[in-house]
Amino acid sequence: MANNALAIYPGSFDPITNGHVDLVNRTLRVFDKVVVAIATNPDKDRSLFTVHERLQMINEVFAGTNGRVSADSFQGLLVDYGERRGATVVIRGLRAISDLNMNFKWP
Repeated sequence: MANNALAIYPGSFDPITNGHVDLVNRTLRVFDKVVVAIATNPDKDRSLFTVHERLQMINEVFAGTNGRVSADSFQGLLVDYGERRGATVVIRGLRAISDLNMNFKWP
């Protein structure tokens, strides 16, 4: 395990799924702490659950991790948020090849 390494897992988590939980648990094998960070955009958000409800769900799901997983929300650029938190890595899950293609599209 990396010493004091913090990973950020950004997303909407509306709601958190078993796939999200699996990725966080696998990340904990490598990194000391994971922040599940809900990205918010008040101009675009049409979520099933409020940010507060999603934060509660995430905290409940990871209650048994001895504080190694925390939930947070942020607005703005992920790079700025990661810098503020002192993160060393960003983790992402890919559902299909189309997700990978979308991540590599340039404007």
